[in-house]
Amino acid sequence: MAPHKTLVNRRVLVGITGGIAAYKVPDLVRRLKDEGADVRVVMTPGAQEFITPLTLQAVSGHPVGTTLLDEEAEAGMGHIELAKWADLILVAPATADFMARLVGGLANDLLTTVCLASDAKLAIAPAMNQQMWANSATQDNLQQLKQRGVSIFGPGVGSQACGDIGAGRMLEVLELVELAANSFESGELAGKTVVITAGPTREPIDPVRYISNHSSGKMGYAIAQSALDAGAKVILITGPTQLQPPDRAHCVNIETAEQLLDAALQYSAQADVFIATAAVADYRVAHQHSHKMKKTDNNLTLELVQNPDVLATVSASETRPMFVVGFAAETNDVLNYARAKLDKKGLDAIVANDVSRPGIGFNSDDNEAYWIDDTSQVHLGRRSKHALARHLVSLIAEKTNNNK
Repeated sequence: MAPHKTLVNRRVLVGITGGIAAYKVPDLVRRLKDEGADVRVVMTPGAQEFITPLTLQAVSGHPVGTTLLDEEAEAGMGHIELAKWADLILVAPATADFMARLVGGLANDLLTTVCLASDAKLAIAPAMNQQMWANSATQDNLQQLKQRGVSIFGPGVGSQACGDIGAGRMLEVLELVELAANSFESGELAGKTVVITAGPTREPIDPVRYISNHSSGKMGYAIAQSALDAGAKVILITGPTQLQPPDRAHCVNIETAEQLLDAALQYSAQADVFIATAAVADYRVAHQHSHKMKKTDNNLTLELVQNPDVLATVSASETRPMFVVGFAAETNDVLNYARAKLDKKGLDAIVANDVSRPGIGFNSDDNEAYWIDDTSQVHLGRRSKHALARHLVSLIAEKTNNNK
């Protein structure tokens, strides 16, 4: 089966109800994981009569939800956390009883409660006796679920466990994986690995003092989230910030420019795209003091040495990613400085902004920038950093997909 890149980074909550087709679900969970999805499982009491939670825990790699009134889980509002976590809830098999309870808005077990509390995409894979499927009550429920936007995967037609032949079989595992993948739009960066540097570096003077800058990391973190949303595998190399990293990104914490360089070379070697938003200190002290320096009546002189140029080094490396994007945070003559940086460092594109302007500089929530490459210059007017990040990801996707 060809990889379904739209399942990369997707969170799929598989709900299992009490039907004989439950025996197929461990394979379904394994196949979804093979396609890049993170999978968690919730089981109804009826489902546990056919297959054990331990089996699903082993194949999913996560604890299995089985009861709404689990004191340990509910201390942290476990059902609400599951509801917020999922991108897709796939109930397979979905019995006639479950369909009826879902239509009625019941919340008398963990699975129905999660379905009611979530705004994730909801899909069901019906599985039941062919006469139960044909019953007018089931068909009425089916129409109501469709009207509410619930996706119906199947059922298939064929021999059933009871010996009947007809509609009501749960679709095969590979068919369900295909339909789950089709629930999501194809990501612009699907299948690509993107390395992003973000935030400031800190160059220690002594154990309590350091040289740094005003970078908040907001732009880099916003790009990381947008790249994840576009289907990329994201590695975020970050200096010290007050931000919560996107939870589907692999986060690498660094302090100094030299640490940043080591991490950038290591992770960019397997990357398709390298995006350097980090504000790297140009200099570090020549001699770091091992103890806190005491204040004196005299002026203090520090000898500074130049830090390595992380972006230029990655761009010139033998394992250079396919596409390298730099950032130019300037305070004057922004476009000329940016174009000079683009040429000097051998970049594929550069994003330039004027950090001296109120409201779009360091620590702000908005930004305004120019995208510059060899053939074009695009003005990206003032907008939120998250909106700007989505636009930048689209530009990067356009360039990298054209370079295939």
